Amino acid sequence: MQTKLTLRLDDQLIFQAKQVAEIRGKSVSQMVADYFQSLTSKSSKQPLPTLTRSLKGVLRGKKVSISDYQAHLEKKHR
Repeated sequence: MQTKLTLRLDDQLIFQAKQVAEIRGKSVSQMVADYFQSLTSKSSKQPLPTLTRSLKGVLRGKKVSISDYQAHLEKKHR
C-alpha cells in the first residue's frame, strides 16, 4: 500500500532534487523512498572514515560534561 507524504522544503532544494531525479531517470518520490530504505537497510552500512574510526571510543570511561565541552569551545574560539 502506498500513502501520500507531504514534505515542506526550500524551493531551491526542490529544484535541485528534480534535476537530479531527471538525470537518474527517477521521480523525486522514488529517490526519497530509496533514501528512506537506505536508512533502515543493514546491507547499506558503510564503514566509518579512517579519521572517525580512529576517534571511536576515545572518550569511553571518561567523565565529560556539557560545561567541559562549552569551556573547550570558548577557549578554542578566542
